[in-house]
Parts: sequence; C-alpha cells; structure tokens
Amino acid sequence: MPKKAKITSAVLLLAVAIGCVLYLNRPESSTSSQSTKDAYVQADFTFVVPQVAGKVGQVFVEENQQVKEGNLLATIDDRDFVVAVDAAKAQVASANASVASLEARLAQQQNAIHQAQAVVAMDEAELVLARANHERYRNLAADGSGTVQAMQQAQSQLNIRRASQEKNKAGLKAAQQQVAILQAELEKAKAALAQAQAAQAAAELKLSYTRITAPVDGTVGQKSVRVGAFVNTGTPLLAIVPLDAVYIQANYRETQLAHIQTGQTVDIKVDALPGVALKGTVESLGPASGVSYSAIAPHNATGNFTKIVQRFPLRIRVDSGQPEADKLRVGMSVVSTIQTRN
Repeated sequence: MPKKAKITSAVLLLAVAIGCVLYLNRPESSTSSQSTKDAYVQADFTFVVPQVAGKVGQVFVEENQQVKEGNLLATIDDRDFVVAVDAAKAQVASANASVASLEARLAQQQNAIHQAQAVVAMDEAELVLARANHERYRNLAADGSGTVQAMQQAQSQLNIRRASQEKNKAGLKAAQQQVAILQAELEKAKAALAQAQAAQAAAELKLSYTRITAPVDGTVGQKSVRVGAFVNTGTPLLAIVPLDAVYIQANYRETQLAHIQTGQTVDIKVDALPGVALKGTVESLGPASGVSYSAIAPHNATGNFTKIVQRFPLRIRVDSGQPEADKLRVGMSVVSTIQTRN
C-alpha cells in the first residue's frame, strides 16, 4: 500500500476512534429527547369507606359502572340510627321545655318582686301613720288629755308596723335574690339544650352516613360491597377511578434530567394501543427519588460501594382533545419521550 494511502487510512481510523470516544462519553442528557419505558398510566382514585358500621341494605352500582359525584352507591340499615335521632329529638324537646319553664318562673318572680315592693311601700305608709298616732297619743297622755292605754296601744301599733316592714323588706330581698338563682338555672338549662341539640346534630349526621354517595366522578372498580354484608368503619367498599383525569408517571434516570423542564412536549406510546401516538406535557418533577421514600435507606455508609443511578418520578399530563386518550386505563405500560429542545 502506498505511503500516502497508509497515512490517510491512519488519519481516518484515528478520527473514527476519537468520534466514537466523544460519542460514548457525552452526557446522556445532551440529546434532544429523553425516553423511558419505566412509565405507567396513573390516576388519583378514591376508596369509598363507610363512616358507620352496620348491615348493607341496598347496593345501587355495579363493577365498572360510571358514576357522578353525589350518586347514591349503597345504603346501610338505618333503623338504629333513626331511633337515636328520635331519642335526641326528645332530649331537645325536654331541654326546650325546661328553658321555657325557667323563663316563665323568671317572669313570675318579677311579678312577685313588684308585689313585695308594693307591700313594702304600703308598710312605709302605715309606719308613717303609726308614728304620727304614737306622737299624738304621747302628747295627749303627757298633758292629761289622753289615756296611757291609748298611748301604749299606739306604741304597740308602731312596733308592729316596724316589724312588718322589716319582714316585708326581707321578703323583697329574698325575691330579688331568687332572680339570680333562677337565671343561673336558666343558663344551666340553656347549656343542656345546646348539648342536646349537638347530640341531635351528631345523631342526624350518623344517620346521613348510612347513605353512601360517590365523592368524585369516575368509574367503579374493586367493588366488594354486597347486600346483607356487615361493614365496619374504614373498610373499603369500592374504588372510584377518575378516568377523565389520568396522567403518566414516568421514572427517569438522574442522568437524563439536566434539560427536562415543566411544560415540555411528551410523545406517549401505550403498549395496549399499538400504533397510537398521544401527546402530553411535563407537569412536575418529583422532589425525591423513589428509593428515598423507602423505610430502610439503601445508601451504604460503610464498606464497599457500588454506584447505582437513581430514578426520579415525573408527572406527565395527557393533553385534552385526544379521542384515543379515553382508552387509557390505570396501570397500562407506557413509553414516554420528552422533547427537551423545545
């Protein structure tokens, strides 16, 4: 081979080797798109649980049935709860009667006070007359115009009027003090009424819990509620999956994240829908890698160490207006490709 050809071949081989080294050692995030197969269709579905225990009376939905928020799903036998509401209403009626009785007694006590005040006023007038008679008979007895007996009778009448006045004043004071006692009893009765009303509201609330309704729009799944079954508080009866609000959770390697941002376009391919290409948008990037939420941290602080590339969850919104998106179901495998240059 001619010397010139050898030199040319060597240069080409060197250029190819350098190119291969540069290509193989370039950062993974430098490409114009980032793709992963570690992606799945997800939805924020809701488990429906009873808030009271009891026997299931009726079930109004079937598996995979679409429901709207507020639709009646099932009922629990409410006879015990109706009895509790009736008892609570009786307690409220009794408390109301106690309040009304004490209010009437307070009004009656005010009349008694007015009556006692009138008696005290009458005693005052009679005491003035008794004082005048006593003074007159004493003067008559002093100059001999009147008898000592008449003066003594006048003195006795004066003493009687004074005693009567003291007695009636004490009665007036007692009547006035009784008002404070009745007011305290009235406040106690009002507190009992408020407590009875709260108990009634709680009983009515529990009665309302016997009607189990859909908390969100969606499709019924994992239905386990059956007529006649006894259910406990907190036991899941079914799940409601909002298929109109599904999203993609894609787990990208940390070496792919340098140029990924919210708002970037995503090409979505679903294994269950061959030939269908959907569009999405990067909505958010998770705050921590998936392994960071593990109960036992896998990070090795002693001994040998092997570096493992971590993955971070991305939430991808499926763009609206795509008819094929209605076929997505939670758990489907997805290949997502983010266009990082746009």
